[in-house]
Amino acid sequence: MEVNDVKILLVDDESDVLDFMKYNLEKEGFWVYTAQDGLEGLQLAKKINPDIIILDLMMPKLDGIETCRELRALPEFKNTIITFLTARDEDYSQIAGFEVGADDYITKPIKPRVFISRIRALLRRLEANSGDAKLKVGDIVIDRERYMVVKSGVEIQLPRKEFELMSLLVSKPGRVFKREEILSKVWGNETIVGDRTIDVHIRKLREKIGDDYFKTIKGIGYKFDA
Repeated sequence: MEVNDVKILLVDDESDVLDFMKYNLEKEGFWVYTAQDGLEGLQLAKKINPDIIILDLMMPKLDGIETCRELRALPEFKNTIITFLTARDEDYSQIAGFEVGADDYITKPIKPRVFISRIRALLRRLEANSGDAKLKVGDIVIDRERYMVVKSGVEIQLPRKEFELMSLLVSKPGRVFKREEILSKVWGNETIVGDRTIDVHIRKLREKIGDDYFKTIKGIGYKFDA
């Protein structure tokens, strides 16, 4: 996974901490989004579907624990990397974080190089998760080993390119994949294909999986909506 493909959501009620993290992450090439309370962070996460979410523990409106709990209750965030950033290092707060589904803990204050090192470690974990043989979103299961899609318990066999296209879109529900990226990742340099090729494959997927799952973003590309 390329750094400039990674979206990171930072949620902290301290503006100086947000600025520090945002500056250092953007300098490394990450896409960075920020929110200043748990409720805003939850709403933004649903909109942008980030790869990594960093939550402060103590925040207004919705604290980090409750924000994490609500995120983990949503299918699209089941495999998202979530870590807490907090000045509190008591054992009970760490245990509470892990119990609601946090992947890691970063204690502040933290030096820039150490912070980036921890983020890269999280990114490696994210890449390992993305290699799982099965990917589940809502009532859809992508079985990469068998090249099989299972919808509501019913197996659906797809031709290779349809499967690869669907697997790509499902890998990040809600994210818009540009046509150029789809062509590169699904067809690569195998042959010269045009935009109509993507449209035809999307039409076939809609016929087999359902119209509501595949959204057209006019002039840009497609996304999978769980």
